[in-house]
Amino acid sequence: MRLRSLSSALVLFTLLLAAPLAQAADTPAEQAADNYAAQQMASHPVHGNLPDYSLPPDKLIKSQHLSKVSLTIHFADEVWGIAQLVLLLWLGVIAWMRDRAVRFSANRWLQCFAFFLLYTIAGFLLELPVALYGHNLELEYGLSIQRWGSWFGDQAKTFALSWIVGGLLVMLLFYIIRRAPRRWWLIFWAASIPIVLFGVFAAPYINLLYNTFEPLQKNHSDLVAQLEKVAAKGQMDIPPDRMFLMKASEKETTLNAYVTGFGSSKRVVVWDTSLMKGTPDQVLFIFGHESGHYVLGHIVRGLVLSLAGLFVAIGLGYLFVGWALARFGTRWRIPVQADWGALAVLLLAFSLLSAVQEPVVSFFSRQQEHAADVYGQEAIHGIVADPQTTAKTAFDVLGENSYDDPNPNPFIQFWMYDHPAIGRRAAFAEAYNPWLPGMSPRYFKASD
Repeated sequence: MRLRSLSSALVLFTLLLAAPLAQAADTPAEQAADNYAAQQMASHPVHGNLPDYSLPPDKLIKSQHLSKVSLTIHFADEVWGIAQLVLLLWLGVIAWMRDRAVRFSANRWLQCFAFFLLYTIAGFLLELPVALYGHNLELEYGLSIQRWGSWFGDQAKTFALSWIVGGLLVMLLFYIIRRAPRRWWLIFWAASIPIVLFGVFAAPYINLLYNTFEPLQKNHSDLVAQLEKVAAKGQMDIPPDRMFLMKASEKETTLNAYVTGFGSSKRVVVWDTSLMKGTPDQVLFIFGHESGHYVLGHIVRGLVLSLAGLFVAIGLGYLFVGWALARFGTRWRIPVQADWGALAVLLLAFSLLSAVQEPVVSFFSRQQEHAADVYGQEAIHGIVADPQTTAKTAFDVLGENSYDDPNPNPFIQFWMYDHPAIGRRAAFAEAYNPWLPGMSPRYFKASD
C-alpha cells in the first residue's frame, strides 16, 4: 500500500469511528448553565476563587502552587519520555540491550523477555526521580498517606505486570512483523482489539493487587437502598453485588468514585474517603455521576475512541519506523524493523503522537465527564431535597480535598484537562435547573 493511500485510510477510519462520539446539541437548560459558568470564569482572575467555588486563603495558595508544579511535571515528563528514547537510541543503549538479549539465548522467547526486561529496567530508573518527587509532594500536601514501603511495593507490582504483559505483546508484535513485514501494522491492530477488550474486562481484578475492596452493602445497607433508588430511576441494571467500596483511606485522603470493567466485570466503585468526607446526598450525586458513565455507554465509547487511536498510532508508527530506520538505522545499529531494537523506534513514534493528540483525547473525555455531571444531577432529582446545592457542594468537597485550581488557564484546560475545571463544574451545577418552566432535562422525563 502506498504511503498516500495508507495515510488517507488512517484519516478516514478515524473520522468514521469518532463520528458516533459527537454530542447532541445542548438543551436550553444546559446552555443557560454553560453561559453562567463561562461568564463566571471569564470575569474572575485566572487561578483565583470563584463565587461558586472558592478555597480558604491557605488552601488557595497550595492550590496555585500545586497547579504550577503539576503543570511543570506533566510537560517535563512528556518531553523527557521522548528525549530518553532518542538518547537510548542515539547512544547505542538499545542496540546494546539487543546484543545482550541475542547472546543470552538463541530462543526468541527468551530473547524477547531478556531484551524487554533490560528496556523496562532502564525506563523505570529514568522515570523514578519524577515519580519519587511526585509522591513526596503528595505526602507533603497530605493528598497521600501511603508510606514509602507500600509505595515501592506498588511500583514493583507495576514493574512485574509491565514486564510480563508487555513481553507477551512484544513477542506477538515481532512474530507478526516477521511474518507480514508490509501489513504487520494492520494485523497487529486487529489482534489488539480482543486484547484491549480483555484488558478492560480484567481491570477490576488487577485493581485487587493494589487496593482492598468489599461489597458496599456489607456495612452501608441504608446507603445501598438509596443508591438503588438512583439506579432504578435510570432503569439501570446495577445490582448491589456490583457496588463496591474501596478502602482508599489506606493510601489516599482525596475523594473519588469510578466505573470499571466490561460485561460481567462492570461495576461502580466508591472510595471510602467519599463516605467519610461527603454527606449521604453528595455520595448519591457522585454515584449518579458514575452511573451516568454506566448508562450512557461511556465505556463502550471509550473503547471505540481507543481503538481508533490505536489504528492511527500503529499505522503512523509503521510509517515512522520505516522512515527512521532508513535514515538513522545505521547510526542506531538497528538495520531492520524485525530487529528487537525497533521496538524503541515504534515507542518513540507513539510518544510523539501521544503528545500531539493529547488535546483531542482530553476533549472527548471532558465531554463524557460533563454528560455524567448532567446525568447525575438529574438522577437525584426527587431523591434529594435540592439537587443543585447537592451537586455544587459535592464539587466543593472534591475540590477542597484535592486543592483543585478554581479557575485554571483556559489553554491548559483545553490541552490537558480530562475533566471540566472544578470551578466550572460547580458553577454549572449551581445554575442547572431543567425543571424550571420552559426547560426540560436531557436524560429524564420532566415528570421524574
